[in-house]
Amino acid sequence: MPPQPTPPAAPRAASPGLRVDGQPPADAELRHVWNECLGAGRAAEALRADWQAHFREAVEVLGARSVRFHGLFHDDMFVYRADDGGGGGFAPTTPLAEPILTFSYVDKVFDAILATGARPFVELGFMPRALATQTETVFWWKAHCSPPKDMAQWVRLVTATVEHWVERYGIEEVRRWRFEVWNEPNLVPHFWTGTRTQYFELYEATVRAVKAVDAGLLVGGPSTSVFVPDDRYAGETEDRAAEAATAQAPDPDALPWKPVWIHELIEWCAARDLPLDFLSTHLYPTDYAFDSAGRGTPIQRHVDATADDLAVMREIIAASPFPDAELHITEWSSSPSSRDRMHDTVFAATYIARAFLRGAALADSISYWTFTDVFEEGGAGTGPFHGGFGLVNEQGIHKPTFHAMAFLARLGDRVVASAPHGVITRSGADGTLSALFVNYPEDMGTTAIGSRDTYAATRELAAKGPARRVRHTIEGLTPGTTFTLERLDWEHGNVAEAWHALGEPLNLTPARTEHLRAVADALHRETLVVPDSGVLDLDLDLPPWAVASLVEQPGAGATA
Repeated sequence: MPPQPTPPAAPRAASPGLRVDGQPPADAELRHVWNECLGAGRAAEALRADWQAHFREAVEVLGARSVRFHGLFHDDMFVYRADDGGGGGFAPTTPLAEPILTFSYVDKVFDAILATGARPFVELGFMPRALATQTETVFWWKAHCSPPKDMAQWVRLVTATVEHWVERYGIEEVRRWRFEVWNEPNLVPHFWTGTRTQYFELYEATVRAVKAVDAGLLVGGPSTSVFVPDDRYAGETEDRAAEAATAQAPDPDALPWKPVWIHELIEWCAARDLPLDFLSTHLYPTDYAFDSAGRGTPIQRHVDATADDLAVMREIIAASPFPDAELHITEWSSSPSSRDRMHDTVFAATYIARAFLRGAALADSISYWTFTDVFEEGGAGTGPFHGGFGLVNEQGIHKPTFHAMAFLARLGDRVVASAPHGVITRSGADGTLSALFVNYPEDMGTTAIGSRDTYAATRELAAKGPARRVRHTIEGLTPGTTFTLERLDWEHGNVAEAWHALGEPLNLTPARTEHLRAVADALHRETLVVPDSGVLDLDLDLPPWAVASLVEQPGAGATA
């Protein structure tokens, strides 16, 4: 059995003496939506020692509670076996009279995840080759993303897999997981080769199969990709003719952005009395639309597009026949490209910290895509900082985004005070205080950070400003209490800039690896001590793009 969580302590009320900027503390919930789930590439990558090491660190330092990935049923996991595999290239394999299911590789992955104290967020997909109507539809590893040849065999596969997990890990554990049906089925012919109705039929068969094992298991979907402002997905498959106006729009933010297949799945489930325990979709602040000549146009939305989209999703759920359904954003990042050099930068760190804080009250989880650059959708990365999604690179070096996520993880679960530049929090368990502040430069206005094909091109954002002075007065603290202040900015923890200064080597020597590892973790650090007055006067000068973390250290206690 995996380690069992310690029961939470009874919430501790804020001290009557605590005041921030002359006001009594607020006491709103702060959901840690950023570490409820993290994304990863595919199941087979989780068999690697470096993937597992990176995930352990994500659990221990970032507080990751679950992980989601593609390819559970892909051929490289050897679950669905239509032959004995005995040929090995030297002799014919022997077909089996009936397909058999083997879980040895899956068990290794799930055992490793559970051993960290986290758990899987199960994406049920893709289709085994022997069961697929079309094969090799997407990725370097040639995923098969099609409807099954035989729905009964798909149901048998899902049922046996879930039953295996219940037997291996126990029903109480598996009831804490989430089961998501497929990934981005609106993206035809890549992630799905069928129609919308065929996906809904797959959802129906899958949810009935899972619930037949145990009615308490939680199932949802449709895991669709990004909001769109047009009717390209209004029919059974994408209609590119509907995208022309979007491609030519002078102001994309003035368009009516809306989710894909959410209303339709709700209606399908309601009409058939199907469970829908959660709605899932993917939010990237980008779109790609084709004009009337068939040319693709990248579109960048404004800096708060994620919070806007989350608010829309909440309104839809509240007005639906499933008002208690959870909302899980099972992929989110500053862009959906695994070769976007912005992912390696301090600019991305500031962007994601700000976006997570603004969206925290609107979702049950927002899964950052991904926690590691051990990720092979397009094959392995080209160099140590190639714009991969990961919070750490292939060598496990911390990117600025890793530190932003670590700062978020240190926040408490109750909001004491909030402002456009950050938040001050306390722990409901022990009352300790913590805070996070960002300087998303005023020069950016409402513009998001966008995407860049080269690291050099990202550096233009370094000129944005100005610095931001952050001042807060916190009263009612115990004299002598110490706080640690850490700051990530252009001069501290900017590992991609250090790599750029080395000439952007594709292959690192051990010495250079250790140099970059040291730079990555060389944040600005200082200690603040509460004076005899019990009042901490915060006066911080945040450079452009800075993210700062303030954390009370164990000792004298939070308040007098």
